[in-house]
Amino acid sequence: MKKICVVTGTRADYGLLRFVMEGIRNASDFQLQIIVTGMHLSPDFGMTAGEIEIDGFYIDQRVEMLMSSDTPVGVSKSMGLGMIGFADAYAHLKPDMVVLLGDRFEIFAAASAALVAHIPIAHLHGGETTEGAFDEAIRHSITKMSHLHFVAADVYRKRVIQLGEDPQRVFTVGGLGVDSLSKVKLLERGTIESELGFKFGRRNLLLTFHPVTLEPGSAGKQMQELLLALDNLKDTHVIFTMPNADPDSRVLFEMVAAYVRDRSHTRVYTSLGQLRYLSVLAQVDAVVGNSSSGLTEAPSFKKGTVNIGDRQRGRLRAASVIDCEPTYASISQALEHLYSTSFQASLPSIVSPYGTAGASDKIVQTLRTYPISGTLKKVFHDLPEVLLGKV
Repeated sequence: MKKICVVTGTRADYGLLRFVMEGIRNASDFQLQIIVTGMHLSPDFGMTAGEIEIDGFYIDQRVEMLMSSDTPVGVSKSMGLGMIGFADAYAHLKPDMVVLLGDRFEIFAAASAALVAHIPIAHLHGGETTEGAFDEAIRHSITKMSHLHFVAADVYRKRVIQLGEDPQRVFTVGGLGVDSLSKVKLLERGTIESELGFKFGRRNLLLTFHPVTLEPGSAGKQMQELLLALDNLKDTHVIFTMPNADPDSRVLFEMVAAYVRDRSHTRVYTSLGQLRYLSVLAQVDAVVGNSSSGLTEAPSFKKGTVNIGDRQRGRLRAASVIDCEPTYASISQALEHLYSTSFQASLPSIVSPYGTAGASDKIVQTLRTYPISGTLKKVFHDLPEVLLGKV
């Protein structure tokens, strides 16, 4: 049996990886190994490792790496601790392949340690761009350390190949967020209200705002502009989820907590978990902020998105996404457009650029059939224009 090790560091990537993990666990020729790290092990972010265990998974290793600091120095030190922890975890588990998703610094540490340990890497959701975050560089770096690539759309496949990866190793499978929607039975409105202690209003928004990590020091100002715009809304209830563990995230924690304290129509949750998050998304009018879910999952629900600033700049987006600047005037204008009759009338015909269901099954099937042995050595795939001297 091949030992396939899946690494998860956040509530978001676990929600995408969950059904890949189930498929690996159910495959007769695989042994699933799970390493949890990062925000999953932090009380500040909800200790979400427990949710993985509630879903019936056994956690083989825990890699503690998050420092209490959200400064660049703290994040860099966290990456160093992660490298040490993953080196020990891989030495103990001896996996035949590591499965990694996305672009966060925890996953960069996991990839770097696997590369040095001669463990092949299967990377999910490569080729995407997020021009406002240093995740952009991390994602492409992980692509170069990886040996198999599972991407969400053909344009991302072309980009991974452009980075020199063998086309025979790059597979377009669709978005894992879209895939999850077909596998989860959503909670009813009344059940959500009971579990969250929150009443939906006439209008409702789901809001997550992360720091734009290539704009250091901007997080507090941008959040202030957003909160001022929210105060102009009438009869609108807002559910906040807290930001990821990124540089400057703590100021956002403090601002959101202070904002909801005196506003009964708002609530904040450190982590909703996949089921409750998707269930809330199905009930609200739109996603607001700069979370990737506004571009990936929201269009499949035929919901609008107000995407603020540059964090997600470069990603594929449906016509349901309204881009705006991180200023009071621009956000206010986007919210007004969101509720306009013409925009609301356009939502039923929205088509997600991230495909339909089936991504997790395609990934597992490819892992089962692709020969893992011999994947460590790669040849740089030059594009024809380079070979012809035209670039």
